[in-house]
Amino acid sequence: MELVKKIDMHAHTIRTHGIPRPGGSHFATVPELLQMYDKIGVEKGVLLPSISPDCAHEISTNEDIYEITQANPTRFAFHCNIDPRMGDNNGESDFTYYLDHYKALGARGVGELTANLWFDDPRVLALFKACEARDMPVTFHIGTPEGEYGLIDTFGLPRLEECLQAFPKLRFFGHSQRFWSGISGDVDEAAFHGWPQGKVTPGGRVVELMRRYPNLCGDLSAGSGFGAISRDPEFGYAFLEEFQDRLYFALDLCDPANITQPIRIGLAAFLDDAVTRGKISYEAYYKISRGNAERHLQA
Repeated sequence: MELVKKIDMHAHTIRTHGIPRPGGSHFATVPELLQMYDKIGVEKGVLLPSISPDCAHEISTNEDIYEITQANPTRFAFHCNIDPRMGDNNGESDFTYYLDHYKALGARGVGELTANLWFDDPRVLALFKACEARDMPVTFHIGTPEGEYGLIDTFGLPRLEECLQAFPKLRFFGHSQRFWSGISGDVDEAAFHGWPQGKVTPGGRVVELMRRYPNLCGDLSAGSGFGAISRDPEFGYAFLEEFQDRLYFALDLCDPANITQPIRIGLAAFLDDAVTRGKISYEAYYKISRGNAERHLQA
């Protein structure tokens, strides 16, 4: 059985280290990220610019990321990032103006959206409308209105569901703890904001939404995504099989120190082990490891 190199659908990098985060961490530079990729077994990463002040001590622009991709075409692809407050900042901006520009340069999606606006804010809806029109999938982070980053929703994700209904041809890549905590049916409002552990119970909101809306996909990165499928491995294997066409290998490496953190880098080994022991089919393994990403990047 051939174990395959992975494609990381959620990557961040920066040209050079600037001001660190208050805790001292910083995004990996290109050489640092590639060194981590070589250790983990990642062939290629999809770079996501960091442009919104809600989630930035350092800015990594669309132009920076495009140029990095051009300099390393075998190792990187990219998504552009559009803040919904760009343009006229009034809910009436035609974001296809920006999307057409970056799509012509090779961008294959939009994100990671971190602006601290409600999912149903008119500015966000205008961006989603444009993304659907240009077939540019969106990766989102979910936040709260209390000084965090990410699009805002409440327990149960009612606004996300409204967007899934309103934009049926737009693929949404679900990400962050407030998305993945809902994989289990016993999550309450307190657990919604964190990284629950232990056995998964039936009736999870994420499972319900993924079964109901074929335009909802899963970004399996970090303690949120990888944690959700590994906290209860037998459930995780079944989840990977059921949604194999809409799940994407992803890491969300945010600092060179992540290489020592199993919850950040363990997804590759988890998938390799699962297919080796017959816990998931080779078809599901290949799709999630790289096949779905290949199809996305070739679209």
